[in-house]
Amino acid sequence: MTASRTGAEILVDALLANGLTLGFGVPGESYLAVLEAMRAKDVDFVVCRQEGGAAMMADAAGKLTGRPGLCFATRGPGASNAMAGVHVASQDSTPLILFVGQIERGFRHREAFQEIDLRAVFGSLAKWTVEIDDAARIPEIVSRAIRVATQGRPGPVVVGLPEDMLVERAEVNDAPPVTPAETWPGLADMAQLQKLLWAAERPIAIVGGGRWSEAAAARLARFAERFELPVAVTFRRQQLFSAAHPSYAGDLGIAPNPKLVARVRDADLVLLIGARLGEIPSQAYELLDIPRPRQTLVHVHAGAEELGRVYQPALAIHASPHAFAAALEGLQPPQRIGWTQARTDAHADYLAWSGEVPEHPGGPQMAEAVAALNAMPAGTIVTNGAGNYSAWFHRFHRVTAYGTQAAPISGSMGYGLPAAIAAKRAFPDREVVALAGDGCFLMTGQELATAVQHDLAVVALVFDNGQYGTIRMHQERSYPGKPFGTRLTNPDFAAYARAFGAEGFSVTERGRFAEAFAAARGCGRPAVIHVRIDPEAITPTTTIAKMRAEAAGRGGTPS
Repeated sequence: MTASRTGAEILVDALLANGLTLGFGVPGESYLAVLEAMRAKDVDFVVCRQEGGAAMMADAAGKLTGRPGLCFATRGPGASNAMAGVHVASQDSTPLILFVGQIERGFRHREAFQEIDLRAVFGSLAKWTVEIDDAARIPEIVSRAIRVATQGRPGPVVVGLPEDMLVERAEVNDAPPVTPAETWPGLADMAQLQKLLWAAERPIAIVGGGRWSEAAAARLARFAERFELPVAVTFRRQQLFSAAHPSYAGDLGIAPNPKLVARVRDADLVLLIGARLGEIPSQAYELLDIPRPRQTLVHVHAGAEELGRVYQPALAIHASPHAFAAALEGLQPPQRIGWTQARTDAHADYLAWSGEVPEHPGGPQMAEAVAALNAMPAGTIVTNGAGNYSAWFHRFHRVTAYGTQAAPISGSMGYGLPAAIAAKRAFPDREVVALAGDGCFLMTGQELATAVQHDLAVVALVFDNGQYGTIRMHQERSYPGKPFGTRLTNPDFAAYARAFGAEGFSVTERGRFAEAFAAARGCGRPAVIHVRIDPEAITPTTTIAKMRAEAAGRGGTPS
């Protein structure tokens, strides 16, 4: 007979049975029993300083491993804080499970201490929100949560854990481990795709989304090589296709290569694999006509609900990227490929666009940091949050391996440091570098304490221009010469790091970044490099002064 266990013990056993051994969270009295069960089972629980950072860590773990990232939070304020990471997982199609300790079942609907209606709060973000009322149903619900988080279009699941349910005892068998189902394309779909490719003159593939694997990325690369097909990636999905591959055409992110944008516009066949082609990669929904694109669109997606949601494809293929990439092995290229030169030109255009980093005003140059990252060992994981600093790296840092990038498609600030912590915990033998702006870093900078506590030697590069740079840029475009609410007074980030017990370095002069970066990488501890960037260096292609001059030329009213 199955031994009696508490709900908390059943929950932890269910997670361990599925190989989910790493979790992130902030402790709370509402799930003390789970903390005790994790202690007894020696679960790898990373104690964080704020639930938003913990949820972003869980998202990064989900991105990099393909398995659900786990976050634990208490009710009310804890769950509300975690919403930032849940939103990232939702827009980024990342498998994540947020476990929220809840009030006792008998206290519901009285506005008890920190009471929150999870279904109402997370209903528009999570794929599924559920509260477990019966400890005996935990194996069933955890199994379903894993499937919902990983199958179809991946995303977040929120599971409420009433405090009294967690100490309730039950005799129940563990469920078998979950193997997420792959959705395979039909033979007729693949045959039709081959016909469309053979008939095309200017084809291009665009890849993005979730449900990828290293094997799937390798198969896609072989397909592109056999068909000599140019391949672009969507916003912050560079890890899906090596920049060194002769078919790589660049990324459709913010301010992409105009030649790549023109190439997609002029294509007669667009093979869209795994991506939704949302606002940023579609260039504000201008690349493809809605609802019927002028290009022949083949859309491949793991979520049936995404096929035809915005664009009505000529061929809709309901398949996960992993399964579809395997099926690509059976396609045969035409005897004569008519777009070979276009593939060569597309890669040459990318190399020219991502080659020389232009100089900008001030001392330390972004080119120095880009060169250092491009010289890192294979397998180095680079993370970043949101901000104009990221434009230099998305354009000039060449990502060449799967599983080496974690960045929020949702555009969430503060993501870089928590993501780096999760990456280092999940892959302790790999180097991890976090990129952040000054505004970005201080949204989750307290998680540096987490890195120190858990001895996670990440290197964080903080590019400090004393402003919310992205918003300042938009201000200068819309209201030239009238900045307001975007200036920042910052700490000495190197001293800030040392106050936490990390190492801190400052770069204030040109030519000194490489020395600081080598010292940070070699110190064996968490480290922060404070890089002073001139506020004028607003993007790789312009300055604030140039933006004001252009506005004046258009009849703007700079002051």
